[in-house]
Amino acid sequence: MTKHITGSMLYDLVQCPTRVYMDCFANPADKVEVSPFVRLLWERGSEHEADIVSKLGEPCLDLAQLPVIEREKKTIEAIRSGVPLIHGGRIRKDDLLGDPDLLRKTPYGYIAGDIKSGAGLEGNEDLSKPKKHYAVQVALYTDILLQLKISRSYEPFILDINGQTIAYNLLASLDKSGSTLWETYELSLQTARDIVAKRTSPGPACCAICKLCQWYEACKSEIKQLDDLTLIPGLGRSKRDALSMCIDTVEDMAQCNITAYTKGKKTIFSGIGPDSLLKFKQRAQLLKEPNPKPYLTESISFPTHSTELFFDIEVDPLRDFCYLHGFVKRTNFDNTTERFYGFFTEDESCSEERSEFRKAYEFIISNKPCSIYYYSKYERTIWRKLQSKYPTVCTPNDIEAIFDPENAIDLYFDVVTKKTEWPTNDHSIKTLAKYLGFSWRDKNPSGAASIEWFDKWVKSRDPGDKERILLYNEDDCRATRILLDGIKSL
Repeated sequence: MTKHITGSMLYDLVQCPTRVYMDCFANPADKVEVSPFVRLLWERGSEHEADIVSKLGEPCLDLAQLPVIEREKKTIEAIRSGVPLIHGGRIRKDDLLGDPDLLRKTPYGYIAGDIKSGAGLEGNEDLSKPKKHYAVQVALYTDILLQLKISRSYEPFILDINGQTIAYNLLASLDKSGSTLWETYELSLQTARDIVAKRTSPGPACCAICKLCQWYEACKSEIKQLDDLTLIPGLGRSKRDALSMCIDTVEDMAQCNITAYTKGKKTIFSGIGPDSLLKFKQRAQLLKEPNPKPYLTESISFPTHSTELFFDIEVDPLRDFCYLHGFVKRTNFDNTTERFYGFFTEDESCSEERSEFRKAYEFIISNKPCSIYYYSKYERTIWRKLQSKYPTVCTPNDIEAIFDPENAIDLYFDVVTKKTEWPTNDHSIKTLAKYLGFSWRDKNPSGAASIEWFDKWVKSRDPGDKERILLYNEDDCRATRILLDGIKSL
């Protein structure tokens, strides 16, 4: 029986090829239950797709609710009849199987489009580019249409969360190397075929998206048994694969002779310089020490203001809505003075988002001079976005003054990753605060869980859901304080 290569398979492969292998061949009993947050993503994705289709403003043949076999037959009939727009079609050619959200008739034949509940482009505004995991999906649909000779176009499209229609030119050069999205697709397709045919079996790796995957526990167990290099912070799958010809495990890295792999200012490993190799060796040694201790790699000075604010926000990206600004305030470096301040929206309206943003901004201003501590650049990014959305609250210069690095410290980018080392497998706030002895009161503490709780609160207005979010955010703020004090003690 032919194992079809699908758009969703290539989407997963770009993010984690191991997941494709596990889906094909692993024991289903090893899967964990789908998280409530992932179920929410599915639900909201379906709702978003239905909403977009209802607002297209043009006649559309909707096949989405038909049984699978009938859907494929009706799609081909509709294409032969020249239907201008088809929703929920299914197309197939040999081992390729596609379920494009939309098929649109153009002078170049039919082109495929997918409706996404995320932004259609990634990166900075001036350097934004198509997302590879989106691109390989629509490229597979395009490949099928080309092979069926019902299209001559290499330009499918994405309809994104912002209502923008974004053309993905699959033949355009993406970088200085001249590589294209079509070449990325062809490589991904070949990898998928190799996996399905068991010609390759990509090993598991620790990465940022792992914790939402149903294979997380199974992969984590295997990674530890293998002493895999991705247990080293900052060493991801691509670097692991580059190193694997000479260095297989964390123990190997801890014992390696760096000079044996160094040639001048380069190493024999693609994309890894001598400084990075030394850093990975030091991290590996720290992981292998019997009684490891975190340490500073250079001296650090922090602001000396008597008032400190530990800042964390909660955002629902599916609604593009900031629903909570949380602060723990400490005075005179005395933990007994700590108090939590949470600015939580009373509903999901723009007026409430603006109101709580204003209150949070005025709270910071009222506490100046003060030191502000946060973890990663997310808070600054969202506040810049809120200022642009609600310019009557404050000016762009006001935001930059709030986040002036003289008084506002990003503990992740400016301190942890640059000036410290830890005997942990990653540098998330959860991992480091737990290492320092802190415990979250909730049994399932995560930003993803908070979004799911907020969605429940929007629907139920249950005070218990709101309280759970506030407690979680307060613990995140306190964890930031715990980490600061931990760093000061190194």
